[in-house]
Amino acid sequence: MTKLVDLSITDFTAKLGSDEPAPGGGSASALVAGVGAALTRMVAELTVGKEKYAEYNDEMESLLKEMTSLNDKLLVAIDADTEAFNKVSAVFTMPKETDEDKAKRKEAMQEALKYATKVPFETMELIADAIRLTATAIGKSNTNAASDLGVAALTMKAGLYGSWLNVLINIGGVKDEDFRNEYAKKGQAILKESSEVADHIYKEIEKSL
Repeated sequence: MTKLVDLSITDFTAKLGSDEPAPGGGSASALVAGVGAALTRMVAELTVGKEKYAEYNDEMESLLKEMTSLNDKLLVAIDADTEAFNKVSAVFTMPKETDEDKAKRKEAMQEALKYATKVPFETMELIADAIRLTATAIGKSNTNAASDLGVAALTMKAGLYGSWLNVLINIGGVKDEDFRNEYAKKGQAILKESSEVADHIYKEIEKSL
């Protein structure tokens, strides 16, 4: 089976825009954040080795290495989110004739919903790291690519919020109150902190142009 990440842009968007329930917003959020991470990588690539930015060379090389790893993980998350949705969908095909069937189905649904909550939450964590790294490039990277750094922050923020919505839509069906509270609390904290950093990046870049 062809992975979403291996599709052309044309084929991916066609699949996204079809009447198939997946891929959906979760995969799209991971992709958008991956685009942002790639933009930050580009800015670092355009900075490393340049005499004008020699004092920041080591830092930019480190950023580039770490962001490349995050970028790869965000691309993996594109398919992971759709796989998580498919696990939830698969529960609906389970038999429900007997009480035992119903009990197994209910248990399977709870496990699937927990998994489908964890996947976009983990994407949020990746995006938070990518936003944090992007912020370190302000004032130290190639000024000719400053607008690209701003776009990186915007796209990663969009991916962050999109992933959060996918946490919420799945966590709502989880019966385990401790699980719900834990992921809601951690997710809200990441959303607040990282969105503030993304906004800071954007404002600093806008001022510099």
